[in-house]
Amino acid sequence: MSDKQEKSFYIDYFLLFICTSLLVIGFIIVTSASLHLGEKMANNYMYYPVKQLIHIALGVFVAIGVAFIPLRQWERVGPWLFIVGLALLVMVLIPGVGVKVKGSIRWMSVGGLRIQVSGIVKFISVVYMAGYVTRHQEDVQQSTYGLVKPLLLFSIACMLLLLEPDFGSAVVILVIAMGIMYLSGARLWQFLILIAIVSVLAMLLVYFSPYRWARVTGFIDPWADAQNTGFQLVQALISFGRGEIFGVGLGSGIQKLFYLPEAHTDFLLSVLAEELGLIGVLTIITLFSLLIWHAFSLGEQAEKVGDKFAAFIAYGLGIWFGFQAFVNMGVNMGVLPTKGLTLPLMSYGGGSMIVMCAAMALLFRVHSEVKEKQFRSGN
Repeated sequence: MSDKQEKSFYIDYFLLFICTSLLVIGFIIVTSASLHLGEKMANNYMYYPVKQLIHIALGVFVAIGVAFIPLRQWERVGPWLFIVGLALLVMVLIPGVGVKVKGSIRWMSVGGLRIQVSGIVKFISVVYMAGYVTRHQEDVQQSTYGLVKPLLLFSIACMLLLLEPDFGSAVVILVIAMGIMYLSGARLWQFLILIAIVSVLAMLLVYFSPYRWARVTGFIDPWADAQNTGFQLVQALISFGRGEIFGVGLGSGIQKLFYLPEAHTDFLLSVLAEELGLIGVLTIITLFSLLIWHAFSLGEQAEKVGDKFAAFIAYGLGIWFGFQAFVNMGVNMGVLPTKGLTLPLMSYGGGSMIVMCAAMALLFRVHSEVKEKQFRSGN
């Protein structure tokens, strides 16, 4: 085989279609949801669309760089990256370093770009756990300690996230860690015990936190306090109701006009539902379903060619994007309590967009290395 063939990068056109579709649709809806905000906040109705376009451009630029880094290098630096992630979680809590927004200290400002540290930690969690189960798969399958050991490290990350506070991101990284361990062959009874323990702890955290408990009660009966605890959910449900099958038309929604909070970020799907209707919502659900299916398909292909690390990277990314999209959609539709998680590749935000694009680049890298190994083996 020639050197040129060995260094080829195989583009996953199906994945490219899905990512491009989500980015384009997301940008269009962010534009529709934010024109009035730009006029109010910066006297420029194109303020948010232009910034989002810059975010996407930066995300694609970073993704191209990540896509050309061999997976073996990610596997090698995984443990060090996790230490970096913990350091960032500590740094964001230092007064003057972390940026406080609406009572939470979750962001750091880098070159004028506000980056949510939890997004970086999610990315690192996938890389670290994929490397851990690749090196210790036998221990995970046969030893309780092998299963619990990485969760002790993740519990430190979760405690730091709860101090911000960022309960949603803490849940996401635990789901990523436990999901990868389960797919690596962890015994079912041990896995179920872990789920039970984590679930009980999560419920206690919700019950003894007044603002989290208010979200739960507001979710159970949002109309009972529609002007306070149930306000976001009520406005989101009105958006879905107004959209019906085909929507009121792109740009014609009224809920985004200072009725629906965070319309261009956490509740972007509600804007889409009002303006593009059920058809638009089903399109987004289909695209995310295809993305998750494709990620797991790539993981299966990686296992067949004997690349366990690549397989667990693909599985971890599928779990991350699938769970976060599910929670965001569930919150928008009123089937889950309100939680501040963005819709991957679609919601407004610089740091989150860059991290999500970088994560997708890892999936492109998995596809390329799998195809290269299949080519070498003649399959």
